[in-house]
Amino acid sequence: MSIPGPVLLTVLALWAGQAGAAALVQPSILLQESIQLLGALLESQVSCNKMNVTNIFAGNKHDNDLEVLCKATTVALEGRSCHQHLEGISLNLLSLVRRESSAPQGPCPVAAGDTTSLNQFLVDLRRVLQRLVKDSSFK
Repeated sequence: MSIPGPVLLTVLALWAGQAGAAALVQPSILLQESIQLLGALLESQVSCNKMNVTNIFAGNKHDNDLEVLCKATTVALEGRSCHQHLEGISLNLLSLVRRESSAPQGPCPVAAGDTTSLNQFLVDLRRVLQRLVKDSSFK
């Protein structure tokens, strides 16, 4: 018994539409996942946690949340040689930035300036992500 072509095409189109919708991950899930990954990284004791990275949180109160997340994406990519999970965190952050911004975004340029340890950057980033979840800034 065969299925008529138009019925089969309709079923396939509906199935593909549901798969596409399932692929869109909610921003709150990306934030929660990143917070969990950061927690695991902070528990690990590795010597490269002391490596210097640009301190995007130092005295910069003019950046909005999207700018901070975009810059954090860049710094996280720089630190991925220390922790491979930083690549996943940077991808999550980049997804959030692209979802919330109308302009296409890549990792933002980060001006050289004050530095901090990778470990302190992770602590500060986790704090910012927890605040975004609490404030429901990204839904």
